[in-house]
Amino acid sequence: MERIKVGVIGLGEVAQVIHLPILAALSDRFEIAAVCDISPTLVQVIGDRYGVPHRYDDPIALTQQADLDAVFVLNSDEYHADCVIAAAYNHKHVLVEKPMCLNLNEAQAIIQARDAGDVRVMVGYMRRFAPAFTQAKQALPSLGPIQYARIRDIIGRNRLIVDQSSIVLRPDDFPEEMAIDRAERAVRLVKQAIGEAPPDIVGAYRFLLGLNSHDISAMRDLLGLPQGVVSARQWNGGRFLVVVFQYDGYCAVLESGVDEQIRFDAHLEVYSQTKSLRVQYDSPYIRHLPTTLIIHETSGDAYEQRIVRPTFKDPYTHEIEHFYEVVTQNVAPRTPPEDFVADLEIMRQIVDAMRA
Repeated sequence: MERIKVGVIGLGEVAQVIHLPILAALSDRFEIAAVCDISPTLVQVIGDRYGVPHRYDDPIALTQQADLDAVFVLNSDEYHADCVIAAAYNHKHVLVEKPMCLNLNEAQAIIQARDAGDVRVMVGYMRRFAPAFTQAKQALPSLGPIQYARIRDIIGRNRLIVDQSSIVLRPDDFPEEMAIDRAERAVRLVKQAIGEAPPDIVGAYRFLLGLNSHDISAMRDLLGLPQGVVSARQWNGGRFLVVVFQYDGYCAVLESGVDEQIRFDAHLEVYSQTKSLRVQYDSPYIRHLPTTLIIHETSGDAYEQRIVRPTFKDPYTHEIEHFYEVVTQNVAPRTPPEDFVADLEIMRQIVDAMRA
């Protein structure tokens, strides 16, 4: 089996808990050939842990390493676009964690760089790679006319779960000017996306880009594009929200928030007159917790509930295995940048409804 050489930009929580262990487990397909972070401690510790020969504090320099086939962009989202664009122009395939970027201008620049570099760019919407989600999508036509859909994502802070289940290094030995640059960049990029806005609307937009990009992407993949946003409300500084989407003949509701409960309640459920399909997710930060498909159905006098667990393999592993096919077999990624452009448009409609 062909091995591809990858560089990893950003060695924080998600890289340590998810991507690096999976890449190491798939060592017949991937070689971690370069790592990069603004923390010298992380570069040294992670580089030593995985025996990585090339180590960087500059992500653009990593993208210029001649023998790399692909780059994983896992750093802070304010810098995603710069890294993806540099990798693409240097003829590297890219898997970029969501959100791909923060505004439409960045998204269009990424698509331009991808095409100019003749490479593939894939967005890390791992929930759509869960076999339970795939089965729900295949079963949807048999459901009959849809009456209602609910997308729920109410979770405790990730760190509450991570600190109980993993050991994550979080050194603070990065230049102070980087923290200042990140904050200034965030303000500038969000302003380009939604214009002048009060802090709670800015917070809601960042929340949509972060956690809710998973929900919007999965909703769109399963149900298609909504006809529009009926209403949207946010509170608690944008960290809780409810959105009503209009579809043909029914509405879908997104309810989402982050609190201090140590639990993870994320699902997407579609209801017909006598049957419903629910894709139930658990925390991705504890690997191999199952994603399940829950089916409720009434037939005559009987009511039935079935729980289908297709596999214990986590969605991130399925996603990275798909990325391997994208790179080695020139397969079109299931989650290309154009997907994120569609999600950005939906988020803009949500923000407009919140302003109203």
